Amino acid sequence: MTDIHITRQHHLGLAQARKLAFRWAEVAEEKLDMECTYEEGKTSDLVSFKRSGAHGELKVTKDKFVLDARLGLLLGAFKHKIESAIVKNLDELLAHESPVHAFEKVVAKKPAPGKAVHGKAVPGKAAARKKA
Repeated sequence: MTDIHITRQHHLGLAQARKLAFRWAEVAEEKLDMECTYEEGKTSDLVSFKRSGAHGELKVTKDKFVLDARLGLLLGAFKHKIESAIVKNLDELLAHESPVHAFEKVVAKKPAPGKAVHGKAVPGKAAARKKA
């Protein structure tokens, strides 16, 4: 098992950080075949995610994102590439005035891998589920 730990400060506040994290969970389910659960808290939220070969959590606070992921043997071989892509994408999003809007623009441009039939996207799994 290989671990990834990424912490990024932000100035979004909890409401905007929550929107961004929840939207990421929806997209992760649709495009990365992840199973995500979103737990809203009073001062922080927790996104738990898993798929074959990877699982982890994203903690969301008013001023910080903390990602802890564990990669299995096969994905672990690509740890540096995966970690670099996450860091690059997150840093680029957080540099925007409106990261949620920037994320939506990126998502609209990228089709889900292996999810197109005759040029049309095939709907993915249900949206991320919130825990009660």
